[in-house]
Amino acid sequence: MPRSFIAQLPEPPYYTVVFSSQRSQNESGYRDVINRLLALAAEQPGYLGMEGARGDDGFGITVSYWETLEAFSAWSVAT
Repeated sequence: MPRSFIAQLPEPPYYTVVFSSQRSQNESGYRDVINRLLALAAEQPGYLGMEGARGDDGFGITVSYWETLEAFSAWSVAT
């Protein structure tokens, strides 16, 4: 079942962090890592949400939303 990643966002200003990824054929541990990253993000003050999309070729884009640059920086250090 597809998951909905559409974030519920406040009025701007807020910050976005966009990253892309390419899945390989070896997906060993992929879901565990993603679930841990999502859990860490959700624990951070200033986290607003995350959404992403992935094509059939394995290429994906993920966008995370943050109230401040400091909030994102705290998450990036925690990961």
